[in-house]
Amino acid sequence: MRLALYTGIILAGGYTCLTPALAADPTGDWRVADGVANIRVAQCYGSMWGAVSWEKQPGGRDENNPDVSKKNRPTLGMPTLINMKKKPGIDQWEGQVYNAKDGQLYSATITPAGPDQLEIKGCVMGFLCGGETWTRVAPPIPLSPANAMAKGAPKSTGAAPKAQGTTGATPPAAGSAPGSASGPAAPKVTAKPGQKGAADPVGDICLLPDIAGFAH
Repeated sequence: MRLALYTGIILAGGYTCLTPALAADPTGDWRVADGVANIRVAQCYGSMWGAVSWEKQPGGRDENNPDVSKKNRPTLGMPTLINMKKKPGIDQWEGQVYNAKDGQLYSATITPAGPDQLEIKGCVMGFLCGGETWTRVAPPIPLSPANAMAKGAPKSTGAAPKAQGTTGATPPAAGSAPGSASGPAAPKVTAKPGQKGAADPVGDICLLPDIAGFAH
């Protein structure tokens, strides 16, 4: 099985200003393998969550969701990594991944592979596993202020994320080919967690209703 969140050719390169000490931190914004979306990963209420923070083609809808009430929800801001818990003794998180291409949830793990790559692997019924590698496009992010409601949540020391650009504009691409036809570069704006704006319409993913509601 090929994990098909946003499958395609794996991009080279990534965000290079990350210190080795943070190499195992899965938080931040990640470009999916075929380059059509970025996933923002953050620690929310003691678990790792991921949500779509940018999409190459704006205006997507979760039309394949079996829940009729969610078929019209925007894919921007949609959770993709669900309630992932750290496995004891290793830098790997285990939970579920939502595949918008078939509207199904799969058991999944995420594993940092150095400072600028994140390996995601999903399995159906414990077998028929597939996966892909995502490329970092923004540095690790600090613990969300929303986590104050989660007792015992560890502190994070990462820097705030850099916004990924206005909806529909291609953000600073990791591994983009010279002369390729891409949208205008995104403005380099430093966004604080939870601070939405034209350059970052998603903001702090821990405050998204689908994530905050799940945690409570």
